[in-house]
Amino acid sequence: MSAHVLRLFGSALVALFLWLVPFRATAADVTFDTAPLQIISAGGKVHRFTAELAVDSDQRAHGLMDRRHMPRDRGMLFDFGQTRQVMMWMKNTYLPLDMLFIARDGKVETIRENAVPLSEAIIDSRVPVAFVLELNGGTVSRLGIAPGDIVDSPRISASKP
Repeated sequence: MSAHVLRLFGSALVALFLWLVPFRATAADVTFDTAPLQIISAGGKVHRFTAELAVDSDQRAHGLMDRRHMPRDRGMLFDFGQTRQVMMWMKNTYLPLDMLFIARDGKVETIRENAVPLSEAIIDSRVPVAFVLELNGGTVSRLGIAPGDIVDSPRISASKP
């Protein structure tokens, strides 16, 4: 190819890239509100967290991707707006996470502990749920959280039937 053709081709690629960039949400574009959240174990023990809220499609798609650290008392609550079987993954997520799959009434239905960072394997709720709470990996084991425990937050309370 001639140098002229290569310059034109390169210019076309740059123009295409610059045209597409505004359509891709970046980490800086996705922000999250926070709310208090607590997990009440079957024995009555209460574990308190602050949860970032992933409630719209951009927030749910981005989740905790690209994060390298999350404080011990933090998490992210995904609200799907309906009860359905949920599939998650760890693509571009560097933190090992515990995932609590939660019914509309706040009951923990299933748990997936220590999801593998950067994995594209599907993590299935196995049953219809309305919410997923992501916590730092190891939190479930450390605190003795189990299916049947109750997750309460203003977001969950507002959606109860």
